[in-house]
Amino acid sequence: MLERIRTVRRPALLAAGLVAVLATVSVPAAADDSHEVALQLHAPSTFHMYNADEGAEATNDDFAVPVAVTAGDGGPARNVKVVVDTSGLAGIARAGKGGYGNCTGDGPVFTCEYGDVQNGDGEANAPFTLHGENGVEPGDSGTVTYTATADNAAPVTGITRMTVGGPTLHSPKEEQAVKGLTPGKSVPLTPRFANHSRFTTERGVALHITAQDGLLVTSHPDNCYFNIAFTSAWCTFPTKAAPGTAYRTSSPIGYTAAPGRLTGSLSYNWSSEPEKPDGLSVRGTGATLTLTTTADRGLTGVSSGVSAETTVQADYEPVTATVRGRVGSTVTVRLGLRDHGPGRLTGSEAPGGFEVVPPEGTTVTSIPFVFEDSGGKWACERPEKPGGAFVCDIGTEDFSYVRHEGGTTAVEFHIRIDRQVPGARGTVRTYNPYDRTPGNDTADIPLEASPALPFSGPALPFQNPGLWAAGAVVVAVLVALFRRRRRASQAS
Repeated sequence: MLERIRTVRRPALLAAGLVAVLATVSVPAAADDSHEVALQLHAPSTFHMYNADEGAEATNDDFAVPVAVTAGDGGPARNVKVVVDTSGLAGIARAGKGGYGNCTGDGPVFTCEYGDVQNGDGEANAPFTLHGENGVEPGDSGTVTYTATADNAAPVTGITRMTVGGPTLHSPKEEQAVKGLTPGKSVPLTPRFANHSRFTTERGVALHITAQDGLLVTSHPDNCYFNIAFTSAWCTFPTKAAPGTAYRTSSPIGYTAAPGRLTGSLSYNWSSEPEKPDGLSVRGTGATLTLTTTADRGLTGVSSGVSAETTVQADYEPVTATVRGRVGSTVTVRLGLRDHGPGRLTGSEAPGGFEVVPPEGTTVTSIPFVFEDSGGKWACERPEKPGGAFVCDIGTEDFSYVRHEGGTTAVEFHIRIDRQVPGARGTVRTYNPYDRTPGNDTADIPLEASPALPFSGPALPFQNPGLWAAGAVVVAVLVALFRRRRRASQAS
């Protein structure tokens, strides 16, 4: 299926470490008053196919050939096709069938049909899947050539050098779990890796760190580059990592949590292809970070990192009300929770909710909700057995219209009062994984039931129009019989 793009884009073109320089190959755009159409090819000038130690087990379908139409008044490019020739990869990689369904061929030549491409717009497709070869060495390379054509535009050609990378570097397989992280206080992390291959990292190594969900990198060595938020770092080392050897950074790298964050994560991986990703423009000013050998223990993962839980809490308090009314009536009460923070549950953090056990002598008849101009009868999960709790998960869609982070989230419970139970009380209990103030998590739901209205029983005739009608018929019949017998008595 075609991927429509306003400016040519493809996830593979953004992948760090895979693309070195983008080469734009095109014919010059026509003059604005010529009403001609001009194509452009945007593809990487070099592409890292796989690591040498992966051999025939390697696969890669990230290589894309984007085509764009130069913006102007020439209109769309009609019937755009791209022919890709992979014969230049013989001996180092095999190209097999790929694409999104509009590419044909099974090597070495592939044809992708892009259809009509609108003026100033573009299409992208991955024409093949690369498969590795055994016996290759780091730096082995070949070429892929491609030509884009259209019915109403001159053809354009391009070429990409496809390379075999250095050895795979393995990180700790197990992720660290860090609890009690104080926002603003730096915590040390010592990244490690091992070279389990038979190759040396001739070009040195690189460390890529990505902090997410409110974590920040606090160490800024001068051999590292960062984004402006200091949530991504790229550090290079000239060390030629030897086969069968493990390494670690000479000193820890610090990270911390931003204010108010409940959790966060940080991941890192090592590469023997040290090309800096885009977007990392801030160079560190601290002491140079170096590598030193270390024990090879647990270094079998592709990437590693930490998951952190901070000291910040999200304090929930119940919102409750009294069930007040006469026996036999159904009343409405708002029940829920009040979010005191200071932390806010966002992203992948489960927001929790509240549980409701209604007072004895009552029945919950519905908990209506609204979602996208429609709704339902039950916003909360009903108990399996009588007397159980109604579980209200405020992270569900049923609560999307009433949920207020840092405020009150409540819904209306429709409760029927079945009978008077002196002193009866239900409960509202709030919960979430980051509430560290349990003393205010539970509140009562009092029941104040008044007696039913007098003569409210259904057997009383003056309260039942049907019985009134039936009684009138009976009276009329009795009167008619009485009059008939009276006339008969008088006649005799």
